[in-house]
Amino acid sequence: MWRHIASNALTFLVVLAFLLGGVILWGQNEYTSQGPLEDRICLRVKPGSNMRGVSKQLEELGAITNGSIYRVGAEYSGKNSQLKAGSWLVPEAASMQEIVEIVTRGGASSCGTEVVYRIGVTRSDARVRELDPSTDEYVEQAEFDLVEGERPEIYSKVRGENDTRYRIAIAEGVTSWQIINALGQIDVLEGEVAEMPPEGSLAPDSYEISAGDTVASVVERMRTAQDLLLAAAWENRAEGIPLKDPYEALILASIIEKETGVSEERGQVASVFTNRLEQGMKLQTDPTVIYGITEGKRVLGRGLRQSELRKRTDWNTYVIDGLPPTPIANPGRASLEAAVNPEETDFIFFVADGTGGHAFAKTLEEHNQNVAKWRKIEAERATE
Repeated sequence: MWRHIASNALTFLVVLAFLLGGVILWGQNEYTSQGPLEDRICLRVKPGSNMRGVSKQLEELGAITNGSIYRVGAEYSGKNSQLKAGSWLVPEAASMQEIVEIVTRGGASSCGTEVVYRIGVTRSDARVRELDPSTDEYVEQAEFDLVEGERPEIYSKVRGENDTRYRIAIAEGVTSWQIINALGQIDVLEGEVAEMPPEGSLAPDSYEISAGDTVASVVERMRTAQDLLLAAAWENRAEGIPLKDPYEALILASIIEKETGVSEERGQVASVFTNRLEQGMKLQTDPTVIYGITEGKRVLGRGLRQSELRKRTDWNTYVIDGLPPTPIANPGRASLEAAVNPEETDFIFFVADGTGGHAFAKTLEEHNQNVAKWRKIEAERATE
């Protein structure tokens, strides 16, 4: 009898082990196989969350089929305690294993709300945007003037959320004063700068920031980036250009930046100024006259007067010879590269052509014809 009982018990244990092994294999397969998500989702993990709470969220969102398997898999892989707060983009058909990796790897949030502070030549603003995971495009929630605008309620709301991302986007051609003035209006930044950065020393670009960063640290990042860009441009300069050092290249690049917003013609604009410098001609560029009036602290907002074109300032290139003593704005990479690698042309004149670009000329006669065309376009627009 005892042999019979022992035999039955052994058989039961074998069956139990077999079933248990099958369950484990099934669980492993469920954990690593494609999930049920048909469209991407943005999963928000709040501070203090745990894997149990996240598994319930995922079940409710239809991203996983079994919360218990998800939690066991996270525990078995040693990631149960590595959950990171933030907003995480979960792709369609993501397996439980892939989702665990997403919510534990850390780094900047990959979806959710973003605030972009845009510092421009004529206006600086802030935009609150939300990523739509189904289209991978940001949907604008609010916009306000950074310097004078009232902060909307949604901005205050997202400012209180830990997973909101912040970014500063600086346009080419802004002045150092404009940048510092705008940075002082960004309320997620702290402190101030001890002195105004030299004109031209800040790289226009997009900078990720975090709440609590200092204004000084952001400015230092901009200065370091511009130093690297200028050094690289000067290292790869064309032979024989009429520039003595990187600082002169920076000055010329700032003039090119202010003269054209058309990327394709930067090289031609650079060639005009290069040819003028080589021939000993005055540069005669309006943006330098404007800088002599405003010193980069405001937008002129009107055309130049003849008296202003004749008035001597350190930056009036209708009066002074060669380059002005300092840059007149902060140029971007393309203008820096154009300044030291201008196109090879015989152009020494250019004027607006009515399309947003310029008409270039080799002779004064040709230039006067282009000017007459532009005056006609101006007159026609004035009567519309």
